[in-house]
Formats: sequence, C-alpha cells, structure tokens
Amino acid sequence: MRLTLVLLWLGAAAACGPGRGFTRRHGPRRITPLVFNQHDPNINENSKSASGPPEGRITRNDEKFKDLVPNYNPDIDFKDEEGTGADRLMTQRCKEKLNTLAISVMNQWPGVRLRVIEGWEEENSHLENSLHYEGRAVDLTTSDRDRSKYGMLARLAVEAGFDWVFYESRSYIHCSVKTESSVGTGAGCFPSGSLVHTETGPKNIDSLQKGDRVLAADNDGKLVYSEVLTFIDRDPNAVRQYIEFTAENNATITTTPSHLLLLASADGWRESFADNVQIGDYLLTRGQGSVMRPSRVVNIRRVSKLGLFAPLTRTGTIIVDDALASCYALINSHSIAHAAMAPLRWLAQWNRTPELPRGVHWYANALYNIGDFVLPSSYKYR
Repeated sequence: MRLTLVLLWLGAAAACGPGRGFTRRHGPRRITPLVFNQHDPNINENSKSASGPPEGRITRNDEKFKDLVPNYNPDIDFKDEEGTGADRLMTQRCKEKLNTLAISVMNQWPGVRLRVIEGWEEENSHLENSLHYEGRAVDLTTSDRDRSKYGMLARLAVEAGFDWVFYESRSYIHCSVKTESSVGTGAGCFPSGSLVHTETGPKNIDSLQKGDRVLAADNDGKLVYSEVLTFIDRDPNAVRQYIEFTAENNATITTTPSHLLLLASADGWRESFADNVQIGDYLLTRGQGSVMRPSRVVNIRRVSKLGLFAPLTRTGTIIVDDALASCYALINSHSIAHAAMAPLRWLAQWNRTPELPRGVHWYANALYNIGDFVLPSSYKYR
C-alpha cells in the first residue's frame, strides 16, 4: 500500500507538471549543513512563523499529559538518563517529524541512527518557557556521536519538517514544533458556522452532506456547482486556531493557517497558505453570475473556533462564506494536491453510503505522511 501511494504521489507530480505559481526543481538537490549557532528559520523559536509561543508546562497530573505519545521507533536511540521514559514522550507532530528524520539519518549515514538525548522534561533543567516542558522539543545527536555530522543533521531536521532547528551546541542540535492546534491535524479546514452555497441557497458547513452541490470554481476560474464527494477531515467537536480574512467588499473567509487560499493574480489565480496571506493581497470573491470578483484583504485576525470541516469537491475548489479556497492544505501547489487526490475522488464517487467520516480520511492521512518523505520541505507547510 505504501509503495502504491508513493508511486501515486510521484505520478501526480510528474503528470500535472508546473501548475500556477509552482516551480519544480531540476536535477539533484544539494543540501548544505547548518553552521554552529545557526537556526532555521532565522527568527525566534517562539515566533508564530516558527514553533510558536509556549502554552504552558505539562505535568504527569495535567489533563494535557494524555496528548503526549511515546515513541518506540527501533531506529532511534533514546538516552533516557532519568530512567523514567520521559525522553520518549512528545506531541504527535514532534513524533512524526522525528520518525521522518530517523529515516533521513539512516539514508545519509548507513549504520548510524538518530539519538535523542532530551525530549519531554518534567524536572526544572531548562529555562522557564522551554518547549521541552510541553513535549514539543527534542535535543539530538547521531548514535556514533560524531560531532562533524551535526551541521548536516540539523539540515536534515529542517528537511524533515521541524518548525525550528538550532545548531545550539557543539554536542547536540535542538529541534521544536508547533502545537497540534496551531496547524491542525492532517488537513486544513473551515470552522463550524462557515457557509457554503448550494443550488437552493446558503448552507451551514456543519450540515453539508455527500452529494450536495456547492459553489466552486472550474479550471478556467468560472463559478460552477461541484459535487461534494467526501470529507478530507471532519470533527465537529475539535477546537482549532483559525485565521479570519476580511476583504474590501466585506467578503470574509476563515480557515486554518495551513489551508491553501486561491488569490487573484494576473493570469487567473495563485495559491498561498493562509498563514502567508497579507493585507493588500486579493481574495477571489463571489460576484455576479459565473464571474469572480477580486477584492483586497483589509483585515486579518487569528481566532479560536469550534469544529473543523474539509469537504472535497469534484473540482477541488470551494467557495466558503464569500471567498474561493482550494480543498487542499499542507502542500503549496493546488495542482499537485488535486492530482494526488484523484484516486480518492474516484473512490468516493463509487461510495454512496451517506455516513460521514470523522477525523482525517485514511487516504489523505497516508498521502500527507508520505509527502514528508518524498517532497522537499520548500513544498510543505511548516
């Protein structure tokens, strides 16, 4: 199954070629080690564009402790000098990035494994706001403790998708990740209360069903009604951090930071992660007839809202509230994501059971995880 999905992903990339706003690399990609004291990205660890601010220490008696997951990957050595297994505990996002890095390390240096010397911390051995206390940070070496490798290890950690990597010490590198809530899990979504537009009028996204036809855009950028095939992600009870955009014509759209919005450009549209949209960019908003109307973004704010819904339409696009969005997230090319999701759209059209999925769709989850291995970090949301 995994091999099949890898081939599907690679086939999608080859089949669709360069999409709008997309540039492919040609030939082998050279990666350069980080130098001592360098961090990537070149901003503070607690910046929103890096790993984000701390949310508070997690103790064994804390309700959030159950959200930490143990990592028993046999390809990773854990120092565990406390003898409590604490170094194996981390957030799900941190675990996923660490497992990806472990594979990269074995590929880079056959016979060498990744080594974790510090993970979740329950003692007071770090600064007050350290992300180690939340299971969002790890300190790493290689199993052979060859310090000449640590600059490249840091670069591999960046490529693996860690949100902030610091070649902090001659004896280890430090890596950290965003919170689960700040990036969502598996897919970009829209909150409860968002409106979609059916042929019979507006409809709350909470009550959207498979088979409903909603306003979307075709490949030519014209407004059309497109069938909802399934949901890439759906959880009415989840609380997530969203970004709310307001345009000059009072059109709005609210979505997770990793979701792709389709913005107006000279040749139709260009895709952008919601997190990267700025005041002055132009949303494509619902106009008269089949024509979309560009409108300048005049206000952006971050909000916490209940519910997450990611409907998948046949066209791969959807009008939510008043603005156009892709159905996809996490990958910075709408055309590649749409091609890679073609098997799911094909399967969904034959599955006519009315039951709605809960959580991330298995196909999408597998595809996103495999994307960590086959796509460079420059193509992924981080």
